[in-house]
Amino acid sequence: MSVLAPGARVHIVGVGGAGMSGLARLLAEMGCEVSGSDTHQSPVLDELRAAGVEVHLDHDRSFGEASEVVLWSPAVGPDNVELAAARKRGATLMARAEVLAELGHLQSVIGLTGTHGKTTATSMMVHVLRAAGRDDSRLLGAPVTGVGANGHWGSGSLVLEVDESYGTFALLEPAVLGLLNVEADHLDHYGSLDALDAAFAALARRTSGPVVAWVDDPGVRRVERLVERGFVTVAADRAATWRVSRMALARRRASFDLDGPGRHLALELGVTGAHNVANAAVVAVLAFSLGVEPSAIVAGLGAFQGAPRRFEFLGQWRGVDVYEDYAHLPGEIAATLAATRAAGYRRITCVFQPHRVTRTTRLADSFAPAFRGADHVVVSDIYSAGEPNPAGVTGQLIATGVARDSGANTTYAASFDEVLDVLEPLHDASDVVLFLGAGDIATVAPRLRGGLA
Repeated sequence: MSVLAPGARVHIVGVGGAGMSGLARLLAEMGCEVSGSDTHQSPVLDELRAAGVEVHLDHDRSFGEASEVVLWSPAVGPDNVELAAARKRGATLMARAEVLAELGHLQSVIGLTGTHGKTTATSMMVHVLRAAGRDDSRLLGAPVTGVGANGHWGSGSLVLEVDESYGTFALLEPAVLGLLNVEADHLDHYGSLDALDAAFAALARRTSGPVVAWVDDPGVRRVERLVERGFVTVAADRAATWRVSRMALARRRASFDLDGPGRHLALELGVTGAHNVANAAVVAVLAFSLGVEPSAIVAGLGAFQGAPRRFEFLGQWRGVDVYEDYAHLPGEIAATLAATRAAGYRRITCVFQPHRVTRTTRLADSFAPAFRGADHVVVSDIYSAGEPNPAGVTGQLIATGVARDSGANTTYAASFDEVLDVLEPLHDASDVVLFLGAGDIATVAPRLRGGLA
């Protein structure tokens, strides 16, 4: 019998995080008695309380002592008082990788993975399966626009955003898998790109059914060479089982044709960007492998209007369109800029907040070329996400490289007030402003002088 059975008392340390909040919702809907703790009040905690989760601010050993199963966010240290108390009491402690593996034993997993695009593609799959009349479980890193929260327990399979960070997917055995891309990231955990590739290859080997892969991505092709099994391949620019053609990109929409063995689909999306077309193509082929009817695939992808913080339109600033995008890796930034250009914007201003000290230092040389195509780049200081910074590295490291290699007019602005000062004279020289990063950089947008309309 699973330890995550209805009635089990489950406590989550760091429950306000994107991944853990969805897990709390899913377990509560499953019938577990769920509690959680976090150090900072947020709207997410209020939403969890409304969903029946008992939420506490700050940490107290009593929470660990009262629970049968204790889970924790990767941001929580091993010396946390609640974990220590639960360990002493003899409660079951489960890392996120173990939790996902346990859920995979309860329901078959429809997984979407890659170093970027996972939340978007998983949201697309939720829409497609909903259009097919199914009530599948879901667990992903953001709410599904037009559907609901980031965690849900249903009666079918588990649609899962399969996260590679810190070995989270190391124990997972998906039923089917969509592989979107592989780019150097989380090298503080994996140590090298080769090790990261090997981890994705191992995940593909553990998948019992089809692995649908976007083979225009060089990282995916590296993984394919490591795996002793055939992928169902999808591509626009090379030979593949399924081919994307007639791609058309507009400011807030995209359309394309998808052709495979005995199949043809004409698809439309409510988002733009070649990267979103790639995500949608993988989702469509994966849905075909699950027996979803073409009409549901067309309807589901057509209903998808984007994911939070993924090229999300925030409003206009003195006639200039303003967007937020979660892009924090070089490949993501390059894809977002390409989508922005393809949407018809010509004078592009980017405000970028580097994310994590380790990522900033390891990938510093890769960020500069990612900003080619931007006219102005403002780099803020690093969002550390709690990482130590003994060397005192700042966003200046990125700004220096971007200024040298991208051709963009680049400024380092250490504080958000300085960011606002730098942006003020740029509105006359911009068609669009992009706030890029996985931290809190988008909180600057509502403070733009003159406001957002």
